[in-house]
Amino acid sequence: MAMFKKNPKLEIDQQAISTIISEGCLIDGNIQATAFVRIDGQVTGNITVEQGLILGEKGMIKGLITTKQMVVHGQVDGNIQAEILEIRSTGRITGDIKTASIQIEAGAIYNGNLSMA
Repeated sequence: MAMFKKNPKLEIDQQAISTIISEGCLIDGNIQATAFVRIDGQVTGNITVEQGLILGEKGMIKGLITTKQMVVHGQVDGNIQAEILEIRSTGRITGDIKTASIQIEAGAIYNGNLSMA
């Protein structure tokens, strides 16, 4: 019966984005959000997002990041704490990572300590 059919889980890249920081936007300060956030601009400050964070190819973050899910296409200079972390081929991270699940594509660059919990 259709009532017992499992709904397919959406990938983080396919989630509805509630906040977008577009390319060319510069933010100097902390960000807190409850839903999904996409950053294509530059942020200097700590970021806390309850659901998920997508960092676009031209996006750059300098600060501490805490979120449930994260996909990195851009550059991070700071520590990341996420349950699920994906570093795509264009992603670059300098800092420590604490995560339960990590996926790193060929071509991605990561320099730091990794803690799996």
